[in-house]
Amino acid sequence: MQTVALIDYGSGNLRSAEKALREAARRRALDADIVVTADPDLVAKADRVFLPGVGAFASCRAGLDATGVYEAMNQAVHGRGVPFMGICVGHQLLATEGLEFGVTPGLDWIQGQVTRLEPNDPSLTIPHMGWNAISFTRAHALFAGIEDGAHMYFANSFALTPSDMEDVVATADHGGPFTAAVARDNVAGVQFHPEKSQASGLALLANFLEWRP
Repeated sequence: MQTVALIDYGSGNLRSAEKALREAARRRALDADIVVTADPDLVAKADRVFLPGVGAFASCRAGLDATGVYEAMNQAVHGRGVPFMGICVGHQLLATEGLEFGVTPGLDWIQGQVTRLEPNDPSLTIPHMGWNAISFTRAHALFAGIEDGAHMYFANSFALTPSDMEDVVATADHGGPFTAAVARDNVAGVQFHPEKSQASGLALLANFLEWRP
């Protein structure tokens, strides 16, 4: 049985993410032990690492630092090459820096900046809330069986713009395109909430549990 470390650093969507991962494993009949944890030892030894996130970039980074799990995450993800996924602010934290309420360093696992959405249509509001279609820029195993144009649930005022656009897997549009998903090697992130995205979101989570980068 594989162990999936679901990082607990005070994020608001922790339990819904845990429930969705368990349901995704059940639907594919996968042996996955979903462990909600801030224990560095467990994270370092995990078979997969999952980073949720709700709220502001700076506060989420501070919460992550306070747990002491960063080095354990780095050991697992870059030392042993285990699959990693971040969602919402967990996805944004992959960037080099976030520009919300000042400049805050990110993990720098996907080089780039997290900046405020600026819709070119004044009738569109921020935060960007609700269902939106995603468009693939390239094929990726995490989206196997998910159609181009699938609708996912978003709740964001900021978005990650990678320095290397080859890291982008999917985009969405809210008065202009923005990054919806990124991936490089064994690291991936999605701006939307798969745990709120019904069948397509559960398919993505199941693909993550089976991903062999």
